[in-house]
Amino acid sequence: MKKVIVALGMMVLCGGAWAGVDSALVASAENYLNSITGLSGTFVQTANGNQERGIFSMLRPGRVRLDYDNMPVQLISDGQDLYFFDRSLDQITTVPLTSTPAGILIRPNIDLRNADINVMETADAGKTFSLKMNLRGQEGLGNMTVVFDKSPVKLNSWTVIDATGAQTDVAFYGLEPQTNFASDYFQIQRHRTVSTSGGDDFYD
Repeated sequence: MKKVIVALGMMVLCGGAWAGVDSALVASAENYLNSITGLSGTFVQTANGNQERGIFSMLRPGRVRLDYDNMPVQLISDGQDLYFFDRSLDQITTVPLTSTPAGILIRPNIDLRNADINVMETADAGKTFSLKMNLRGQEGLGNMTVVFDKSPVKLNSWTVIDATGAQTDVAFYGLEPQTNFASDYFQIQRHRTVSTSGGDDFYD
Protein backbone atom coordinates (compact mmCIF):
# COMPACT_ATOMS: atom_id res chain seq x y z
CA MET A 1 0.00 0.00 0.00
CA LYS A 2 2.83 2.38 0.85
CA LYS A 3 4.32 1.84 -2.63
CA VAL A 4 1.03 2.82 -4.23
CA ILE A 5 0.74 6.01 -2.17
CA VAL A 6 4.35 6.99 -2.74
CA ALA A 7 3.78 6.48 -6.46
CA LEU A 8 0.99 8.98 -6.13
CA GLY A 9 3.47 11.51 -4.74
CA MET A 10 5.35 10.79 -8.25
CA MET A 11 2.17 12.01 -11.67
CA VAL A 12 -5.61 9.55 -16.56
CA LEU A 13 -4.24 9.03 -19.86
CA CYS A 14 -6.52 10.93 -22.23
CA GLY A 15 -8.07 9.51 -25.33
CA GLY A 16 -6.33 11.75 -27.86
CA ALA A 17 -3.69 10.49 -30.23
CA TRP A 18 -0.08 11.10 -29.20
CA ALA A 19 1.70 13.12 -31.88
CA GLY A 20 5.07 14.39 -30.74
CA VAL A 21 5.36 17.53 -28.66
CA ASP A 22 3.10 20.53 -29.27
CA SER A 23 5.01 23.53 -27.91
CA ALA A 24 1.79 25.55 -27.55
CA LEU A 25 0.32 22.92 -25.19
CA VAL A 26 3.55 22.81 -23.19
CA ALA A 27 3.53 26.59 -22.86
CA SER A 28 -0.13 26.60 -21.83
CA ALA A 29 0.52 24.06 -19.07
CA GLU A 30 3.63 25.88 -17.90
CA ASN A 31 1.89 29.26 -17.75
CA TYR A 32 -1.02 27.79 -15.80
CA LEU A 33 1.18 25.98 -13.28
CA ASN A 34 3.28 29.08 -12.66
CA SER A 35 0.11 31.12 -12.08
CA ILE A 36 -1.03 28.91 -9.19
CA THR A 37 -0.38 29.97 -5.62
CA GLY A 38 -2.63 27.56 -3.72
CA LEU A 39 -5.29 24.95 -4.46
CA SER A 40 -7.62 22.73 -2.48
CA GLY A 41 -10.09 20.04 -3.54
CA THR A 42 -10.74 16.31 -3.51
CA PHE A 43 -9.07 13.42 -5.30
CA VAL A 44 -9.80 9.83 -6.28
CA GLN A 45 -6.80 7.51 -6.58
CA THR A 46 -7.05 4.26 -8.54
CA ALA A 47 -4.34 1.59 -8.33
CA ASN A 48 -4.34 -2.20 -8.51
CA GLY A 49 -8.12 -2.13 -8.98
CA ASN A 50 -8.66 -0.27 -5.72
CA GLN A 51 -9.96 3.25 -5.20
CA GLU A 52 -9.15 5.65 -2.40
CA ARG A 53 -10.53 9.15 -1.89
CA GLY A 54 -9.28 12.12 0.03
CA ILE A 55 -8.44 15.82 0.29
CA PHE A 56 -5.72 17.46 -1.81
CA SER A 57 -4.09 20.76 -0.82
CA MET A 58 -1.19 22.64 -2.39
CA LEU A 59 0.62 25.88 -1.65
CA ARG A 60 3.51 27.00 -3.83
CA PRO A 61 6.33 27.00 -3.48
CA GLY A 62 7.07 23.66 -1.94
CA ARG A 63 4.04 22.55 0.00
CA VAL A 64 1.49 19.82 -0.71
CA ARG A 65 -0.73 17.59 1.42
CA LEU A 66 -2.92 14.57 0.67
CA ASP A 67 -5.22 13.17 3.36
CA TYR A 68 -6.92 9.82 2.68
CA ASP A 69 -10.50 9.38 3.87
CA ASN A 70 -10.34 5.71 4.81
CA MET A 71 -6.67 5.16 5.62
CA PRO A 72 -4.65 6.59 8.54
CA VAL A 73 -2.02 8.04 6.20
CA GLN A 74 -0.90 11.41 4.88
CA LEU A 75 1.48 12.55 2.18
CA ILE A 76 2.94 15.94 3.15
CA SER A 77 5.66 18.22 1.83
CA ASP A 78 6.83 21.02 4.10
CA GLY A 79 8.86 22.68 1.33
CA GLN A 80 11.97 20.58 1.87
CA ASP A 81 11.03 16.91 1.70
CA LEU A 82 8.00 14.76 0.96
CA TYR A 83 6.89 12.59 3.85
CA PHE A 84 4.67 9.52 3.96
CA PHE A 85 3.15 9.46 7.44
CA ASP A 86 1.41 6.30 8.66
CA ARG A 87 -0.46 7.33 11.79
CA SER A 88 -1.39 3.76 12.71
CA LEU A 89 2.29 2.83 12.94
CA ASP A 90 3.51 6.30 13.90
CA GLN A 91 6.00 5.83 11.08
CA ILE A 92 7.42 8.42 8.71
CA THR A 93 9.13 7.66 5.41
CA THR A 94 10.92 10.41 3.49
CA VAL A 95 10.45 10.48 -0.29
CA PRO A 96 12.65 12.58 -2.63
CA LEU A 97 10.48 15.52 -3.61
CA THR A 98 12.36 15.98 -6.88
CA SER A 99 11.25 12.54 -8.09
CA THR A 100 7.52 13.17 -7.82
CA PRO A 101 4.82 14.87 -9.89
CA ALA A 102 3.84 16.79 -6.79
CA GLY A 103 7.40 18.02 -6.66
CA ILE A 104 7.13 19.38 -10.19
CA LEU A 105 3.87 21.19 -9.45
CA ILE A 106 5.16 23.03 -6.40
CA ARG A 107 8.52 24.25 -7.66
CA PRO A 108 9.15 28.00 -7.32
CA ASN A 109 9.50 28.20 -11.10
CA ILE A 110 8.11 25.48 -13.35
CA ASP A 111 10.14 25.10 -16.55
CA LEU A 112 8.82 22.34 -18.80
CA ARG A 113 11.15 23.11 -21.70
CA ASN A 114 14.64 23.82 -20.48
CA ALA A 115 15.12 22.27 -17.06
CA ASP A 116 15.41 18.65 -15.88
CA ILE A 117 11.83 17.87 -16.93
CA ASN A 118 11.58 16.07 -20.25
CA VAL A 119 8.20 16.37 -22.00
CA MET A 120 8.13 13.26 -24.17
CA GLU A 121 4.73 13.67 -25.84
CA THR A 122 1.63 15.84 -25.82
CA ALA A 123 -1.94 14.96 -26.73
CA ASP A 124 -5.00 17.08 -27.52
CA ALA A 125 -8.33 15.44 -26.69
CA GLY A 126 -10.58 18.42 -27.40
CA LYS A 127 -11.74 19.47 -23.97
CA THR A 128 -8.51 18.33 -22.30
CA PHE A 129 -4.85 18.07 -23.19
CA SER A 130 -2.02 16.13 -21.59
CA LEU A 131 1.73 16.07 -21.22
CA LYS A 132 3.68 12.85 -20.83
CA MET A 133 7.00 13.45 -19.11
CA ASN A 134 9.87 12.09 -17.10
CA LEU A 135 12.90 13.48 -15.33
CA ARG A 136 16.12 13.62 -17.32
CA GLY A 137 18.53 10.98 -16.15
CA GLN A 138 15.74 8.97 -14.54
CA GLU A 139 14.08 7.63 -17.69
CA GLY A 140 14.24 4.05 -16.42
CA LEU A 141 12.22 4.91 -13.32
CA GLY A 142 8.94 5.37 -15.20
CA ASN A 143 6.94 8.30 -16.50
CA MET A 144 4.03 10.51 -15.63
CA THR A 145 1.17 12.01 -17.62
CA VAL A 146 -0.52 15.18 -16.42
CA VAL A 147 -3.94 16.05 -17.84
CA PHE A 148 -5.39 19.57 -17.94
CA ASP A 149 -8.83 20.94 -18.77
CA LYS A 150 -8.41 23.22 -21.78
CA SER A 151 -10.83 26.10 -21.27
CA PRO A 152 -10.04 27.41 -18.81
CA VAL A 153 -6.78 25.60 -18.23
CA LYS A 154 -7.00 23.67 -14.98
CA LEU A 155 -5.41 20.60 -13.41
CA ASN A 156 -7.59 17.58 -14.20
CA SER A 157 -5.69 14.41 -13.29
CA TRP A 158 -2.38 12.61 -13.45
CA THR A 159 -1.10 9.10 -14.07
CA VAL A 160 2.15 7.62 -12.81
CA ILE A 161 3.74 4.50 -14.28
CA ASP A 162 6.65 3.30 -12.20
CA ALA A 163 9.71 1.28 -13.18
CA THR A 164 7.79 -2.01 -12.81
CA GLY A 165 4.93 -0.85 -15.06
CA ALA A 166 2.50 -0.40 -12.17
CA GLN A 167 0.02 2.42 -12.84
CA THR A 168 -1.54 4.85 -10.39
CA ASP A 169 -4.26 7.25 -11.58
CA VAL A 170 -5.32 10.32 -9.60
CA ALA A 171 -8.31 12.45 -10.67
CA PHE A 172 -9.05 15.81 -9.06
CA TYR A 173 -12.47 17.34 -8.35
CA GLY A 174 -13.62 20.73 -7.18
CA LEU A 175 -10.18 22.33 -7.18
CA GLU A 176 -10.43 25.93 -6.07
CA PRO A 177 -7.82 28.58 -5.24
CA GLN A 178 -6.90 28.67 -1.56
CA THR A 179 -3.97 30.26 0.25
CA ASN A 180 -5.25 30.79 3.80
CA PHE A 181 -4.00 27.52 5.24
CA ALA A 182 -3.03 27.36 8.90
CA SER A 183 0.66 28.03 9.51
CA ASP A 184 1.28 24.40 10.51
CA TYR A 185 -1.05 22.80 7.93
CA PHE A 186 1.83 21.42 5.85
CA GLN A 187 3.62 19.93 8.83
CA ILE A 188 3.16 16.47 10.30
CA GLN A 189 1.15 16.75 13.50
CA ARG A 190 2.78 14.65 16.20
CA HIS A 191 2.66 15.42 19.91
CA ARG A 192 5.11 13.94 22.38
CA THR A 193 4.00 12.75 25.77
CA VAL A 194 5.64 10.85 28.61
CA SER A 195 5.51 7.10 28.18
CA THR A 196 4.72 4.78 31.09
CA SER A 197 7.34 2.41 29.65
CA GLY A 198 10.10 4.96 30.16
CA GLY A 199 10.45 6.34 26.62
CA ASP A 200 8.61 8.93 24.57
CA ASP A 201 5.28 8.15 22.99
CA PHE A 202 3.63 10.07 20.16
CA TYR A 203 -0.02 10.51 19.47
CA ASP A 204 -2.20 12.57 17.11
